[in-house]
Amino acid sequence: MARRPLMKAKAPPRPKPAAQHPVELGWLGGTAGFYLRTAQEAAFQAFARRANGADARPWRFAVLALIDANPGLTQGELAAAIRRNTSSLTPVLDDLCRQGYVSRQRLESDRRTYALKLMPKGNAARIKLLASAVEHERELDRIVGSNRAQFIRILQKVATAFAQDATSK
Repeated sequence: MARRPLMKAKAPPRPKPAAQHPVELGWLGGTAGFYLRTAQEAAFQAFARRANGADARPWRFAVLALIDANPGLTQGELAAAIRRNTSSLTPVLDDLCRQGYVSRQRLESDRRTYALKLMPKGNAARIKLLASAVEHERELDRIVGSNRAQFIRILQKVATAFAQDATSK
């Protein structure tokens, strides 16, 4: 008796998403913190789309750019510059080292501390991401307009004040 080929079962149709309606933000709609966070997320996603690649995460560009601008930077100094604790930065640096973007060199003056160095592969990634970062900044300029300098001063003031609050507690 001849066997009939098995037919693939069709997947059930996906339900259509419910009609979009605005979400009421309530108290959050009047807070700077909510909009700081959503603006950051939107900016990160826009940068990733613009850079269009595996290396497209904004934190990766920031780390590579800071190491490039500060050869011999330590992990602690880098963490302070990007306002992260060193334990959350360790996996990032492990990944960058594994990919050959960054090297760690133990300091003779303190055997527990490593100096970070950008490798040629990391510099190539940094240069590629820099082009996307420049375009991203142009888009931010378009959005912010002539208020760019004031906008940056305000963001710096917020970051500095909250960082000081964290260290004084």
